Amino acid sequence: MTTPTRRRTLRARLLDFIRDATSRLTAAWRILTGAQNTLLDALARIRPGRSASAAIRAAQTTFQQRLADFDRAVGAFTERWAATDLPLAYREGAYGMLDRADRPRRSWSWTTRHQNAVTALSAQYYAHLTGRLQEALRRARAFMRAAVDAARTRITQFDVGTFDPAALRDAHPLGTVIYVNDARHPVETWAAAALSWQAVTTANAGAVTTAYEQLACTRVKVRDGADCGWTSHQDSDLADGTYRSINDALAHPVAHSHCIREFLPHFDRPNILGALS
Repeated sequence: MTTPTRRRTLRARLLDFIRDATSRLTAAWRILTGAQNTLLDALARIRPGRSASAAIRAAQTTFQQRLADFDRAVGAFTERWAATDLPLAYREGAYGMLDRADRPRRSWSWTTRHQNAVTALSAQYYAHLTGRLQEALRRARAFMRAAVDAARTRITQFDVGTFDPAALRDAHPLGTVIYVNDARHPVETWAAAALSWQAVTTANAGAVTTAYEQLACTRVKVRDGADCGWTSHQDSDLADGTYRSINDALAHPVAHSHCIREFLPHFDRPNILGALS
């Protein structure tokens, strides 16, 4: 029988997986914030004179090089996340479902259905992270133009007050991500929420698809927070302890960021494998 300790270990591995990915993504993002600080420091040190314009151009070139480093780092993370990490999360969810049903893991394989499911999710989340990267690059270039323009104005007008690093940093907070409602969140907060959503959604998709394909379940039992709704945390249709169809479970693998939702196999005829639900 699968022990509660083993089930906790499966979930713990997923949480460790998310924390590691969040750390890697935020580390890549620090290239951008470091480049911002370096550019502001370099521009602040420039004083009027013959070499001022060349110094500004040199600082700008250094920032652009670091911006390219940031692009490559986040791009590499995104490619690994979509091509390797998410399929691992999907398989982890599949194995968890087999463990709960006391079925051997060797009974699972990358069938066409599983391949199609993880490919669709990976493509969706690759596009999401790539979109965030492109938005960050756009904002970084806007910051660079504003900072360089302010430095040139100070040099040409001999007005030190026209270049204010703190104001430029406040106007262009590159260590944040802008949500649809224009709210700005620190990159680490966004990364943890986004990667948790994506990883848990993918793992739960693997679990539910496995329940259908390997265990012939038509429904699954939901394990969730006591107050969590089915489609969102505020939904009055509470999720925990309920039985959902395979299609419904695939449509709502999670309800919100950092959701702890899990699925258990449910067998309509208990004499097949036992009443595990």
